Amino acid sequence: MSPRIGIDGTAVLMAAVDVANAEGLEAVTITSVAKKLGIRPPSLYNHVSGLEQIRAELAKYALDRLFEHISASVGDRAGEAAIRRFAEAYLEFARSYPGLYDAAQAAPGPEHPSLQEAGERLVDLILHYLGSYPLTEEQALHAVRGLRSLIHGFASLERRGAFGLPLELKESLTFNLGLYLDGLNQIKPY
Repeated sequence: MSPRIGIDGTAVLMAAVDVANAEGLEAVTITSVAKKLGIRPPSLYNHVSGLEQIRAELAKYALDRLFEHISASVGDRAGEAAIRRFAEAYLEFARSYPGLYDAAQAAPGPEHPSLQEAGERLVDLILHYLGSYPLTEEQALHAVRGLRSLIHGFASLERRGAFGLPLELKESLTFNLGLYLDGLNQIKPY
């Protein structure tokens, strides 16, 4: 059977994006993507090798969009201003594109080099924002993990409605980012 006219790899990817953002990453299946495209599930195999390919392409697309969103949002800011704007942009992305955000959290293996490169590009961007702090290479990578953990934890808890105290969320984020940045400022030059 030949591929259906009008359906190509990009159409499959965009269908997966739509399903992920509307119903969650776990809802991205061969059946749901085929349904979104108006085809039967077996017909989807004319366009992709399987669900693993769809999920890998979705993750790369998500990482690329996250990188673009953060880069555009942070602009030419540096130091603390860059880190604060990074955190806001990261949360904006998580709120606006929940399925893509979840897809961007995958840790790619060596079988997906383009996905690894997309993840490394995002890490390099954060390292750039941390460049004004006197960190060794290893410390900088720990700082990237710490910042990502802080913001991802915030995004995850917010999405689950787990912040039940009567406090403004933006103030909580600002306060905790301040603690993180104060810690970075305490590091002695190497």
